[in-house]
Amino acid sequence: MRIAIGADHVAYEFKEKIKEYIRDKGYQWTDFGAHSKERVDYTDYGFTVGEAVASGEYERGIVCCGTGVGISIAANKVKGIRCVVCSEPYSAKLSREHNNTNILSMGARVVGIELAKMIIDEWLQTSFEGGRHLNRIEQITTYENNH
Repeated sequence: MRIAIGADHVAYEFKEKIKEYIRDKGYQWTDFGAHSKERVDYTDYGFTVGEAVASGEYERGIVCCGTGVGISIAANKVKGIRCVVCSEPYSAKLSREHNNTNILSMGARVVGIELAKMIIDEWLQTSFEGGRHLNRIEQITTYENNH
């Protein structure tokens, strides 16, 4: 699985720890930035990771900012993206099973790195159930394509 990763300056150090963790788990990733603690706009990285995932070049994405909220809103503006903000593993699991989320967002000021690892594990290891949930995903896609 190829994973696109992005974060703003607030979450730069958090992102660096996540990269190391998922590398050690055997996942391939590309870091779309930020590449330092110098102030940047989270929107740039939400859009960029969103586009990378929506293009199909990457199966999933992980984005981070201070709360995870702003960057997730930006990522969700990209057609085809279903980005979830998670601060615990249960929502990460259900977001995959029921909503087929393709980007995970977390807040560096909200989630500690050990909890983030648990969230990431749950999210990466969980598959979409399909079935009754597929109809809802199709409804979202249809709406998105018509507006």
